[in-house]
Amino acid sequence: MRSLTEQDIRGSFVNCSRGEAKRLAVPRDLGERPWDDLDFLGWRDPGAPDRSFLVAERDGGLVGVTLRLPAARRGLAHRSMCSLCLTTHPGGGVSLMTARKAGAAGREGNSVGVYVCADLDCSLYVRGRKTLGPGSRFEETLTTEQQIARTVGNLSSFLARVRD
Repeated sequence: MRSLTEQDIRGSFVNCSRGEAKRLAVPRDLGERPWDDLDFLGWRDPGAPDRSFLVAERDGGLVGVTLRLPAARRGLAHRSMCSLCLTTHPGGGVSLMTARKAGAAGREGNSVGVYVCADLDCSLYVRGRKTLGPGSRFEETLTTEQQIARTVGNLSSFLARVRD
């Protein structure tokens, strides 16, 4: 992914108003992000734990979506799998994140959801740059490049559902 500026990010959102995009919390460490290892930029809002954001390059432009997380659940001992990168996490490491649909459908309250790594570091897990220990990634016969392509395809499908 190419390096993004705050202006790039704020102008990319498809499921919120320009005013909302202008007010959202943009990461302060954009210059330190591992852009070559990212398929999308994802971050949580430090001031609102139920809010996160995702920006990806699609169709020659940027597509940004605002996401909501459910209220925190406690005492979970099970493992869950991310729908994008297929990494498994213990406890609350995977969250259902919902995005209001773009356009009229979103204004009517329609949304779509995806189970995704709660830290939104899918790109780093697929590349082995971030790990959770044994068993977090299944051993696969696919190459890393093929796993990246699958993750990008899963993300593209989700973004298409937001934009439909």
